Amino acid sequence: MDKNVKICIIGGGPAGLSAGMYLEKKGYENYTILERNDHVGGKCHSPYYNGRRYEMGAIMGVPSYYAVHDVEEFCGITHDGPQLNRNYKDRNGNVIEPFEPKKNIFKIPRLLKMKKQITELGRILETKYQGYDLNGHRGVAQGRYEGFAVSPEREPVSGVNENLKDLSMPFKEWCEMNHVELVQDVWIGPFTSFGYGYFDEIPAAYVLKYLDFQTCMNFVRINLWTWKNGTQFIWESLNDKLKNHARLNSDITKVERKDGKVYVTVNGKTEEYDKLIVTSPLQYFPEYADAREDEAKYFGKIDYERYDVLAVETRPEDHPEISYYVFDNMTPDRLGHLMVYYRRWRDSKDQVITTYALRKHKNSEEIPYEECKQTVLDDLKTMKNPATNVVNEKSWYYFPHVFSDDYAAGWYDDVEAMQGKYDTYYAGEIMSFGDMDETAEYSRELVERFF
Repeated sequence: MDKNVKICIIGGGPAGLSAGMYLEKKGYENYTILERNDHVGGKCHSPYYNGRRYEMGAIMGVPSYYAVHDVEEFCGITHDGPQLNRNYKDRNGNVIEPFEPKKNIFKIPRLLKMKKQITELGRILETKYQGYDLNGHRGVAQGRYEGFAVSPEREPVSGVNENLKDLSMPFKEWCEMNHVELVQDVWIGPFTSFGYGYFDEIPAAYVLKYLDFQTCMNFVRINLWTWKNGTQFIWESLNDKLKNHARLNSDITKVERKDGKVYVTVNGKTEEYDKLIVTSPLQYFPEYADAREDEAKYFGKIDYERYDVLAVETRPEDHPEISYYVFDNMTPDRLGHLMVYYRRWRDSKDQVITTYALRKHKNSEEIPYEECKQTVLDDLKTMKNPATNVVNEKSWYYFPHVFSDDYAAGWYDDVEAMQGKYDTYYAGEIMSFGDMDETAEYSRELVERFF
């Protein structure tokens, strides 16, 4: 492709900014990043409170976040944030140690069985499901894999593996089929509590591409990355480093593609481009763009999670001494309840804690936002960490995905076949997974494949 091609990137989150970086690395400098909000970073959102930043979205990373590490190297920054730790409570606010045999004598048989099943899971992922962990979903529903290895070198790999078709079924069913159902006790912590839905509804491909064996073990061992100035700082640093900074407060009202050109109306003025990369939610693309029949058809199948975050103050004597997971509340029947709450700064009680809750399940009625908010505040009282004030709140459009039937029917292969068809390329969360590294990695692969 001509290096002077004029490219419009919609979205200034990890996917859009990473696309700009990888384009720049390949010699494409005629790009424009349009961001609707007054800041970059998307769901990597780190506001200030009493001079320190806290997290309203993404919290942490792990050493296998190779795309994020690319950004760190490009910007000259590193993961220099506070060390995180955690403990567990039951729904009644009692501190528990669910994985400690000495504290759960009657659960020892289950814990031993779980340990064996985790080992078995590692084995079958390495053998039966070879290729499962590649970024993106190309070929999975067809029983093949194609992409780049999960390694710093990202060497290209491909192959045929009929077993990969199994990954379209819900993770709960997949685990039961492979006789490793107890691994859900471990995987649920960094999955459901992080807002990615429930194992009885989400295809196994999403779970295992995000929480591949290496990544999940990093979470278990608390081998985590954080950033002193928050995850948003990663993307602020990248935006500052790029030759073309994202244009903030860009209100796109129309996209028209005709005669080999892309016309974008932003803040009332129409701009002309040669190519378009959409990293903002594809579900909403037809609302402002001249969506073709196939775009409207496939993007209309996308669903998403309603993931609510509160930043609250407490009295010093009620401030939690550590972050807590509440596994009891990570099941569909406890929809809308507090699943996890974080204390980011261990050296000060003059900071907020952040709470996280889901309020949608495929087979349940969506819980209204205010009702969920009140439930979480009530749960904090039960946890013996009552809030005195809510200083920030956010209900995210979170983890766009398709369900098992559409996944198995080849949603991803059909959408991938559309790449470039209308001088338009599709990236962002839905094309890989809804965490910052997966979306950045997909942008890298998109640039490698088409530019």
